[in-house]
Amino acid sequence: MLNPAIGKLIEKYDDRYELVLKVAECARKIAEEAQEREEILIEKPVSIAINKIANEDEEKAETEE
Repeated sequence: MLNPAIGKLIEKYDDRYELVLKVAECARKIAEEAQEREEILIEKPVSIAINKIANEDEEKAETEE
């Protein structure tokens, strides 16, 4: 199971497709940057991207309050 829960992430987007596109774009960027730096990733780029997006959404929600 992915952490954070996908259900909570989906609530913040209009549809799943929008979330998938954002995660995929972020994951590609992470993978490209790691390859340029010749860095070996311990986690998969998709997992890193999901966590990054979840953290950004949490920070955005905190600043809006």
